[in-house]
Amino acid sequence: MSAITKITDLPEYMATMGRRAAKAAKALRLASGRTRAAAISAMASAIRDNSKAILKANAEDMAAGKTKGLSPAMLDRLELSPERIEAIARSLEAIAALPDPVGMEDAHYAPPNGLKIARIRVPIGVIGIIYESRPNVTADAGALCVKSGNAAILRAGSESLRSALAIHKALVKGLKSADLPADCVQLIATTDRDAVGHMLGGISGAIDLIIPRGGKSLVARVQDEARIPVLAHLEGICHSYVHEDADFKKARAIVFNAKMRRTGICGATETLLIDERIADGFLPFIAGDLLDAGCELRACKRSRAILPGMNKVTQEDWSTEYLDAILSIKIVDNIDEALAHIDQYSSGHTDAIITENDTAAAQFINSVDSAITVHNASTQFADGGEFGFGAEIGIATGRLHARGPVGAAQLTTYKYAVRGDGHIRPA
Repeated sequence: MSAITKITDLPEYMATMGRRAAKAAKALRLASGRTRAAAISAMASAIRDNSKAILKANAEDMAAGKTKGLSPAMLDRLELSPERIEAIARSLEAIAALPDPVGMEDAHYAPPNGLKIARIRVPIGVIGIIYESRPNVTADAGALCVKSGNAAILRAGSESLRSALAIHKALVKGLKSADLPADCVQLIATTDRDAVGHMLGGISGAIDLIIPRGGKSLVARVQDEARIPVLAHLEGICHSYVHEDADFKKARAIVFNAKMRRTGICGATETLLIDERIADGFLPFIAGDLLDAGCELRACKRSRAILPGMNKVTQEDWSTEYLDAILSIKIVDNIDEALAHIDQYSSGHTDAIITENDTAAAQFINSVDSAITVHNASTQFADGGEFGFGAEIGIATGRLHARGPVGAAQLTTYKYAVRGDGHIRPA
């Protein structure tokens, strides 16, 4: 479908989608890696060829979003441009060029009984992905699922549905050009919120895994209501800690980028921690950089003693994902206090230390229990593309199945292939 649709019988619509996805998953599982890569490359070409239609659909979404009163951060996530569409196409090409994860052997075993055992990566099956205002997720999720041999059922947010439908149309062209079923990637073409409930119920066993990508309320609903496995992407309450042995020039550039490169992404730093031994010398400079760029600073009492003009931080701020040009600042006594603060308030997404002290860096990386820990780099590198995955479906903050950026390899499971030569097990 290429337009928002009024569904008269939603249960049947979803059931049909589930049946088609299950059938398409079998076709994908048997397709060669070369075929799946060719489909994704064709998707990239179709994205470029249909860029005008995608931009037109996005303009309609943007106009509706402004009328609805979406925040600047949400509008930034929603907006497409020729440059962003080209980035989507390049991302798909990067996914196509990745090694095929399906059929890869993780390990070999040769137990005393003489059997030869291999652990082999295989697709999960049908993956349901629920996301909100980012239209690029349509392309990234669809391509990553095809690369990993999984069928996808996508549910875009109402704010981005026109854009998602236009992008999905290009994905289908790519699938067809490689002689793969169009049902390998399906997009729910209605804003009916009850469609999410059907997905969380698994559509009568059709969906094997649900991935929510969006705000705290969406993820909470999915985790509370899903009757199938969930790969959760929680909010990004990310920290940057400037240690006493930090290089000031390096730290200023990293912190500024971590906050201001794109404030509306989950890898943006929301809290800056500064060691008290360097606070007098470092804080005025980084605060000046951020204020000049239009960032609001909410600071602790010790920080405001150095720069009284900053706003007062509240307890709630430490637990807030702003997704905006707002930063909380706290001066800490030492690395132990920084670690204690992160342990209490981090969402387990991405946390960074800036220091030239390798011992302190090792302590930080070993102590912080987040999906991604960073030394001397911006938290905004928390991205599957930057990790070499081509793209990602999200940053998994849980501990089971996958953690950190979820790319194609992370969308596979495994089975064991056991080879013998007439082996029988003795009584």
